[in-house]
Amino acid sequence: MGRGTLLASRLIPELGPRVVIAGTHSGVGKTTVATGVMGALHARGLRVASAKVGPDFIDPSYHALATGRPPRTLDAYLSGEALLPGLAADAGHDADILVVEGVMGLFDGSSVPGLDGSTAAVSRLLDAPVVLVVDASALSGSVAAIVHGFNDLDPTIPVRGVVLNRVASAGHEELLREALEPLGVPVLGALYRDERLVWRERHLGLVPVAEDPSRIRSSIARLADVVAASLDLAAIVNLARTAPARQVEPLTPAATVGHCRIAVCAGPAFSFVYPENLDALRHAGAELVTFDPLSEPTLPDDCDALYAGGGFPEIYASALAENVTLLQDVRSRVASGLVTWAECGGLLWLCDSLDGIPMAGVLNAHARMSETLTLGYRSALTRVRSVFGPVGTTIRAHEYHRSELSPPGDAMVVSGRFGTAHAGFAAPHLFASYLHQHLAATPEIAEAFVAAASRERR
Repeated sequence: MGRGTLLASRLIPELGPRVVIAGTHSGVGKTTVATGVMGALHARGLRVASAKVGPDFIDPSYHALATGRPPRTLDAYLSGEALLPGLAADAGHDADILVVEGVMGLFDGSSVPGLDGSTAAVSRLLDAPVVLVVDASALSGSVAAIVHGFNDLDPTIPVRGVVLNRVASAGHEELLREALEPLGVPVLGALYRDERLVWRERHLGLVPVAEDPSRIRSSIARLADVVAASLDLAAIVNLARTAPARQVEPLTPAATVGHCRIAVCAGPAFSFVYPENLDALRHAGAELVTFDPLSEPTLPDDCDALYAGGGFPEIYASALAENVTLLQDVRSRVASGLVTWAECGGLLWLCDSLDGIPMAGVLNAHARMSETLTLGYRSALTRVRSVFGPVGTTIRAHEYHRSELSPPGDAMVVSGRFGTAHAGFAAPHLFASYLHQHLAATPEIAEAFVAAASRERR
């Protein structure tokens, strides 16, 4: 097993030096600061590990470029709170420092009744010090009230340092530092407004690394240089080292249940897959073969299953449609019983059409983009036997998309905070829905999928 492999069998995993980069609210610059710190420390020879609080695919992909290591996800709903210390320890295994990027504002929770899920709750579970990123673009003396409030709201989550973002000038920085000095919370640095540090965004967040890795790698290198010159990196590392070393419960790996080859969609259109899911499939006995649906004329040779994750197929719909031979191959193979798992973007690809553009035609449904953002945690109960198990299989997941299907499917009863509906498509060899799963807490899903594919191979 290689370095960073999730779900490795370790008797006594331990949390080492670690720090949480949090923010006062969404859009404050957490990803900029966290990725810049990761890149700057990595450039100085430190082994830097990364993790992201909450469900996310894009921010962790930036972390991976900055650190050279697989990104990890810490989500209290998808994995359960009890697993988070073990997941963090796995992420930071053999690293000099683990940098955790928060989600939304420090105290913004999951919206699931009875489950906090906030960055503050995760930092408490990890015994990790918090560095607060403040957007200072429209502040001077009032910055003290903001930091004071965040520092005092919960005594168990003290703010151990502040990074000032979008500072206008040297004079502006001086005013901010003077305002904060009486609080006794160290200012660890200031980033000035700089258009070169602004990343492009689209309807679901930043542009994924897979779409333009060379440009984004250059942007991260430039950001790392700015952060190294603007922030006190030594103070951040020393702060991380104040987190107490702590042994945690080991993770339970997926059991090896067979052997199969799984074709995994990759490339610019399909980059939303949790690395933890891929690791779980490998542990269950799968050999993973990635391919790009934009360019490969057929599915990889000798594959027993297909895993089509999320991404932005809507951006590449015309190019996907032009790859007629692959669409025909997919349609024929799935109709013949190819074991298949599609989530969100993969679901759209398997439909008859997307915004009127022909897709694979595996599912008797048409997809169209929408102005409405659908997001939130979901619990689903299957109504038919599927590749994941019998009727009544429970799935914990999240949704995040701006599209809709007609018909939406009826393979599951899907429940969220604000309602319940039928959705998704399933058969003994297939599962296709909008649901993004994170298999760290449910390795049995990986086992069921690999077992089904292994039976096909036999």
